Amino acid sequence: MGLHSDPLHTLTDHPLLWRGRQFAHRIRTLGTGYERLDAVLPGNGWPQGAVTELMHGTAGCGELSLVLPALARLSQQQHWITMVDPPWIPYPPALHDRGLVLDRLLLIRTQNRRESLWACEQVVRGMGGGALLAWPDELSFAELRRLQIAADTTRQSVFLYRRGTAADNPSPAALRLQLAADGADLRISILKCRGQRPVSDIRIGQSELRVD
Repeated sequence: MGLHSDPLHTLTDHPLLWRGRQFAHRIRTLGTGYERLDAVLPGNGWPQGAVTELMHGTAGCGELSLVLPALARLSQQQHWITMVDPPWIPYPPALHDRGLVLDRLLLIRTQNRRESLWACEQVVRGMGGGALLAWPDELSFAELRRLQIAADTTRQSVFLYRRGTAADNPSPAALRLQLAADGADLRISILKCRGQRPVSDIRIGQSELRVD
């Protein structure tokens, strides 16, 4: 019997058969702008159509700068970048200097948790292909899952900035990172990443992250 007439070979060679090593290559991603980070993320970048959780104990450690290169590219492609309830007032000159097209930046302020979650869901469901940044105080697993499903439908990239203690709770997010200042560097711990096992911590220098 010839090799290609072997039923098992025929089955395993079928083009529709999923192989574990192929998973990361099918993930839609957007390059982070940092080679060291791209190298350890599935698909070599931020997942598109998915939720990424960025957890940190201290604000100002570089958590916004980390996503700015990707946001700038999206805005240059005429996609909307939406911020819901940032804990500070965005400084337009600094964002412009990092390549963000300010005409594609939308800022939303809400009065309470319920309004904030509603705004996030409406943005994700109504604006395909862009990015949402939000700073929710608390989110349940079910609320996170709704955002994850909505993002998958519209290919919206969702970045949720959360307290470091959120890492103790389960989450359906595709990517979960713990951020911490480590001397002059930003230390990034990958707690969860869809498509592969988390790797060792990486560091990015503050000079690479600086927004002046």
